[in-house]
Amino acid sequence: MTKMSPRARVLTGAVAVAALAAGTLGAVSANAETGRAPEAAKADAVKADAADRNLTGSTGLSIEAATKAAQAALDAAEKGGQHVSVAVVDRNGVTRVLLKGDGAGPQSPESAERKAFTAVSWNAPTSELVKRLAATPNLKDIPGTLFLGGGAPVQAKGAPIAAVGVAGAPSGDLDEQFAQAGVAALGK
Repeated sequence: MTKMSPRARVLTGAVAVAALAAGTLGAVSANAETGRAPEAAKADAVKADAADRNLTGSTGLSIEAATKAAQAALDAAEKGGQHVSVAVVDRNGVTRVLLKGDGAGPQSPESAERKAFTAVSWNAPTSELVKRLAATPNLKDIPGTLFLGGGAPVQAKGAPIAAVGVAGAPSGDLDEQFAQAGVAALGK
């Protein structure tokens, strides 16, 4: 390592201090208010969307309703002597509630979610969608889907807003019967 003269050390230190000061000043300047109170800036943000021209509306199940549907499906399965998992997804296929019943197999939670995702994506019970595979077999290749009976859509004004998926019973028909019980509970 070469030794620096005192003059070089002072100059190097001065340059470092100047660079640090310039960076600090720039950061402070970039973060400075425009002279208006924060409340005024917030009011402008609210006014920009006050007419809702840039927004879309969405209908979905509350967490209470999704839980009610899931519990009703699980109760129907337990009454039928079946050990299942139940998933309720929103319109975008995002899981809102997932219940893994006592004794349900390890594959059943994921299968229930995928059945619910499939039902909401096509706004149809998965048992009906299974029939479409004969004409369009590549449907099964869409990620996240599962074309087995057990998924039932939840509709509002004919449009899908959620779905209930059930997995773990010995047949898709039973799974779908329990999913339909979950959907029916929403009307009570």
